Amino acid sequence: MSRNPGSPNSPSPLPLAVACSPLAESARARALAERLALPYLGVAMPREVRQAERLLFLDEAGLCLQVTGRGAPGPIRAEFVSGRMGYRRAHGGGAGQLVARAVGLRKTRQPLRVLDATAGLGQDAFVLASLGCSVTLYERNPVIHALLADGLDRAALNPDCAPVVARMTLAEGNSIEALRHAGHPVADVVYLDPMFPHRDKSARVKKEMAVFRTVVGDDPDAGALLAAALKAAAYRVVVKRPRKAPAIAGPEPSTRIEGKSSRYDIYALKALPSG
Repeated sequence: MSRNPGSPNSPSPLPLAVACSPLAESARARALAERLALPYLGVAMPREVRQAERLLFLDEAGLCLQVTGRGAPGPIRAEFVSGRMGYRRAHGGGAGQLVARAVGLRKTRQPLRVLDATAGLGQDAFVLASLGCSVTLYERNPVIHALLADGLDRAALNPDCAPVVARMTLAEGNSIEALRHAGHPVADVVYLDPMFPHRDKSARVKKEMAVFRTVVGDDPDAGALLAAALKAAAYRVVVKRPRKAPAIAGPEPSTRIEGKSSRYDIYALKALPSG
């Protein structure tokens, strides 16, 4: 007699596991599972998987985070070649983009060294690198770090993206510790985009972000991260926040740049070099 998946005797699904498609490199998927200490399910179809709620899934397009079951939202990847980031690379508005203005690219002709302490899927870092910045990226969540590393590796094979990726260095470890121990100044600009605890449970919260949050969680140590960044930046610290969110606990920002949904709090330490 088969068990009802919803019965009390059914085992609870795993929060996260690793699997691959029939066309993917199974040895690579297995090695990833071992490195991240995650269960390996072998070859699988995400919509048919019941043993896990989410998969770190390797297919012919690369590595992705995928919710299992029928009707699940699409995969989450670090994608720089095509899609939204590909369009943004070609038509994004150059140094007039909000993140570029916040970092200070309109105020200096010198290439800036930026440390992105909360890299996530690397989108803002890629924009800054495409505008000439040298960017060091830290992402402490090992699952998101794996997604980002895969995306950068794939982008490095694209002739248009390769020069941008060459200006990006993905580092290991916790950025707070790196900022505290690297010595001053670790970068011209330190960029922070900590996860903010959303209280809005409505459909306005994008499904992709909701899935991302189940893996990453919030950043309760954002205050400590800001304090470390302020001691390690040469010219400024930039913090990206939801437009209506409070500033991170600590000193007041020197100025702000607001967009439709996001805000950049700028902590100016000294003037950027003009030449």
